[in-house]
Amino acid sequence: MHEQPRLTHHAVERSRARGIPTKAIHAALVYGKHRAIRGADVYTVGWREVRLEARYGIDLSRWEGIEVVCAHDGRILTVYRNKNSRALRDRPARHAA
Repeated sequence: MHEQPRLTHHAVERSRARGIPTKAIHAALVYGKHRAIRGADVYTVGWREVRLEARYGIDLSRWEGIEVVCAHDGRILTVYRNKNSRALRDRPARHAA
């Protein structure tokens, strides 16, 4: 995703209220880990991405914990900073009973 991100009205409000600039959103879309969760695409800048990109001279440290939730058509639904590092770890898939 190298084009200008398309934010919904909700995402614009949330990014302003949470102090998350467009640069952070773009960084998450370009460098973040992608996961498909509950019908949405989630891009996360975790500590692994920060460490990996630092090798290439890209400083993502100020964006660590940023999560961007997108619809499948590419619209950004919401953005937030997840300060819970455990929530950013890989978890095994839940099995239906």
